[in-house]
Amino acid sequence: MKNQYLLHSKCAEDLYEKVKNLPICDYHCHLSPKEIFDNKPFDNIANMWLLEDHYKWRLMRSANIDEEFITGGAKPFEKFKKYAYAISLSPANPLYDWTKLELKRYFEIDLPLNLDTADEIYNKANEYIKTQKLSPRKLIEKSKVKFIATTDDISDSLEYHQLLKKENLSFCVSPSFRVDNLLLANKGDYKEYINKLSKVSCVEITDIKSLQKAVEKRLDFFCENGCKMADMGIEFFPDADDFCTDLSQADKIFKSALKGKITYKNLLKFIAFMIVFLSKLYKERNLISQWHLGVKRNANSKLFLKLGADCGCDTVGEAPSAVSLIKALDTLNQNGGLPKTIVYTLDNNTASKYASICYAFRNVLLGNAWWFCDTKRKNIEQIHTIAENSALGVHPGMLTDSRSFLSYSRHDYFRRLLCDEIGKLVENGEYDINSAEYIVKAVSYYNAAKMTGVESL
Repeated sequence: MKNQYLLHSKCAEDLYEKVKNLPICDYHCHLSPKEIFDNKPFDNIANMWLLEDHYKWRLMRSANIDEEFITGGAKPFEKFKKYAYAISLSPANPLYDWTKLELKRYFEIDLPLNLDTADEIYNKANEYIKTQKLSPRKLIEKSKVKFIATTDDISDSLEYHQLLKKENLSFCVSPSFRVDNLLLANKGDYKEYINKLSKVSCVEITDIKSLQKAVEKRLDFFCENGCKMADMGIEFFPDADDFCTDLSQADKIFKSALKGKITYKNLLKFIAFMIVFLSKLYKERNLISQWHLGVKRNANSKLFLKLGADCGCDTVGEAPSAVSLIKALDTLNQNGGLPKTIVYTLDNNTASKYASICYAFRNVLLGNAWWFCDTKRKNIEQIHTIAENSALGVHPGMLTDSRSFLSYSRHDYFRRLLCDEIGKLVENGEYDINSAEYIVKAVSYYNAAKMTGVESL
């Protein structure tokens, strides 16, 4: 793989030289703080790649590979060979690029993965893992990561974050306040979840006021442990007429939810009430709020029942309407509770619409191309969408949104695409080189580092 990979002009190559060795600020991911603390050396590339990566699972299923070789009991090398087969069939899929980048960056292997090379790559990678003693922390340090924001339920003990604080690390691991389970009052085990929240917060939760007290206590606990980011990623979003701040109405809905009786409309009203409440707390504590919109969870119910959530069966869902998003942001803004907010959409068709809405409000940003949109084409489209609707130079850039310690190659992937697009503008005389150098550095690292308090530009 040449250094010019994905770079199509001399200017793009020069810009990439300015950013390729910058640190990484990963402000949203799903890495396990326990795995980072335990820091157990990896045993083989198959397990590193395939044990928990639902991106790869989806690709393998699309290649009609039997589940035995995906999440089943097949031997690691058998799974690796099946992945090699699947990736060889997948031009233009981002996994093809990520696989090449990961092999080069982390194993010093510069071969395309296919059935002809699978044995050689498997053996070389495993020997490299053994001799280099690759472990979670070693991969993080090799990637020059300075900040990691994990995704943590608000009832989490954060014990591993606390233990990591005592370690002499070259990077920071910060919890993120993820509220999905709090908001999903229609789930069958919601009462059990509230009981758990009651226990960890030391607040007896019987009504909406005691729920608010418990949530605020948990948020303060997270902030005491270095929390910078808040997050929600549920498939529901309130309609415009659901937004109100009526405490008594929210109390009735919450009490009904505890009894397992909540209508769909009341669920949306409860979510709306809690978004207003939570956003005000975030604003007061200077947290960044992230909204992941337009997802449908667990589309394949048979596979979900067998394997549980996060098995590769989430899909693009219905993105909230423009009217609903405007109402949400405007309600928060009117009530003095609009924190710095990053809005992601899984439906690439809504990106331009959402951009026009986000930038009507101060400190509301359209997020990077997310999940199913994290492809070469859609990343480039998103860069242009943000540039055409706002000041691209303030964009916080790439995030891994991954459970894999090898996924930091995605930052290199994004930096190459960014430099190529900005390089085209410079080459065409549409942008000056000095500003271009500033922007690629800012978007690649410094904006996210400033946003999370790591360092300033």
